[in-house]
Amino acid sequence: MDILKKVERYREEENRLKWEGTFEEYLKLIKDEPLIAQPAHSRVYNMIKDAGIEEVNGKRHYKFFSGQMFGLEDSLERLVEEYFHPAAKRLDVRKRILLLMGPVSGGKSTLVTMLKRGLEAYSLTDRGAVYAIKGCPMHEDPLHLIPHHLRKDFFEEYGIRIEGNLSPLNTMRLEEEYGGRIEDVIIERIFFSEDKRTGIGTFSPSDPKSQDIADLTGSIDFSTIAEYGSESDPRAYRFDGELNKANRGMMEFQEMLKCDEKFLWHLLSLTQEGNFKAGRFALISADELIVAHTNETEYRSFISNKKNEALHSRIIVMPVPYNLKVSDEEKIYDKMIRESDVSDVHIAPHTLRIASIFTTLTRLKEPKKGDIDLLKKMRLYDGQSVEGYNDADVEELQKEHTDEGMSGIDPRYVINRISSTIIRKDIKSINALDVLRSLKEGLAQHASISAEDRERYLNYISLARKEYDEIAKKEVQKAFVYSYEESAKTLMDNYLDNVEAYCNKNKLRDPLTGEELNPDDKLMRSIEEQIGISENAKKAFREEILIRISAYARKGKRFDYNSHERLREAIQKKLFADLKDVVKITTSTKTPDEQQLKKVNEVVARLIDEHGYNSVSANELLRYVGSLLNR
Repeated sequence: MDILKKVERYREEENRLKWEGTFEEYLKLIKDEPLIAQPAHSRVYNMIKDAGIEEVNGKRHYKFFSGQMFGLEDSLERLVEEYFHPAAKRLDVRKRILLLMGPVSGGKSTLVTMLKRGLEAYSLTDRGAVYAIKGCPMHEDPLHLIPHHLRKDFFEEYGIRIEGNLSPLNTMRLEEEYGGRIEDVIIERIFFSEDKRTGIGTFSPSDPKSQDIADLTGSIDFSTIAEYGSESDPRAYRFDGELNKANRGMMEFQEMLKCDEKFLWHLLSLTQEGNFKAGRFALISADELIVAHTNETEYRSFISNKKNEALHSRIIVMPVPYNLKVSDEEKIYDKMIRESDVSDVHIAPHTLRIASIFTTLTRLKEPKKGDIDLLKKMRLYDGQSVEGYNDADVEELQKEHTDEGMSGIDPRYVINRISSTIIRKDIKSINALDVLRSLKEGLAQHASISAEDRERYLNYISLARKEYDEIAKKEVQKAFVYSYEESAKTLMDNYLDNVEAYCNKNKLRDPLTGEELNPDDKLMRSIEEQIGISENAKKAFREEILIRISAYARKGKRFDYNSHERLREAIQKKLFADLKDVVKITTSTKTPDEQQLKKVNEVVARLIDEHGYNSVSANELLRYVGSLLNR
């Protein structure tokens, strides 16, 4: 009953929002709230802006796209700032078709769907309210009723610009139904709906031989010609094409460049002049955002054809590349799995991350600078700190290849392979190795991948496997160390006491005997060697640690286990090195003794309780790490 009550409440709310009145009453509404009369591009921009904007590292993130679009913040910021914002200000960019260009499964369709669903919801709000001439199949703007010779006066009084002419049908209705009295014309509030073909249209190309231009512009209803006596009578015309129905909102032009040319030429006058030709009528005004999408190959072919120059100049191309951030790619897969019927399957921690590492590597271009490899570049793009590099280096890397992200493995392929893994495995639990194995097998069956790319991708699977080996060992390391954080903190505090004494040329005092001791160089070196600090470099590293501690103290912050990434890594490796033999013996013994079995059970319990594994994936992880350590 709960869902039915919600449906009823929604219906009641929609009925409450309905409004009907004369044009005179409508003018009173826009006098109080001019935003009601905003054009289509302005409505889309305000919809995005009203959802909220946040500044992150000097870049604008639009909350409208949150939860659905991942890793495309730069593209979305450019889309809003370079297209929707100036278009909302009535600049010339609004007279252009928005063409989203990018690889398959890169998010183009998702973006368009979000705009369409967003407009449907926004038209139910006060700021997104839309009003139209009642009974008009094109939901025409009521302000078209204002005669041209009075529009300058109207602007001076209301501050609203009027563009477009009254349609042939409403011109006839004004005379015949209202006797030319525009103040009596009935206006109603409308609500955008793609299903009801109100304010949102979708055009998809089909066979050029059978598809009719009427799909775009409407057609003559021959059954009414006998009644009205002429094909040029607007009442004998069905204003039911996608351009008609999308008026006041937006139209999605799917795979636009696959269309026959005769369909594209209709867009020329619509984009530039705001009108299009239909049947035996004068030009019909339409106010709508046209969004198309295509891939790079089709676009290059389109612009190379000289016959398309006129249309090309009326297109704004917005690249929508693949995401290049591992953490965001992981969110994409998580979202796709949650929306599927396999959401009940246990996916071991780090599985999606390892798949994301492989996918991201296939999309990255080799750095031109010789001192950085692809893995470092991947980490920098993901916002991780890499020693010796900063934000300026990231910006420089991003400028090296303008087409980065326009090729590589798409998310659908990865999800297909994950799905295949789930279906083939009897137990409802999969791990990173299962997915990497499936990805590798799938490359041989992927028809569009060249032999050269396949070889490269196999290398990336090996790199992803090595990343997983390190992650797996660290995971088991944490689980084996009882009260891991406490052990790490104790070891680090001991190290820092010795570093401070060493740098300040002081002695340490034994807490039990009170005896003065020299700094323990053996202890410090046992930690520093874990991350490759040489004997010659030890002094500089220790001084760097001391400077970092001082900097934290000046800011009133406490230097802790997570304050220095390399030191944290060294502490982890040192702890694990001390435990390595225990792990090897415990995980590799076929008949563990009671003490070993107890240790294994403790580790499994900790992996389940604290790290997100289930019993199957925890035991698989232990066996795998044991085999790694025994190699």
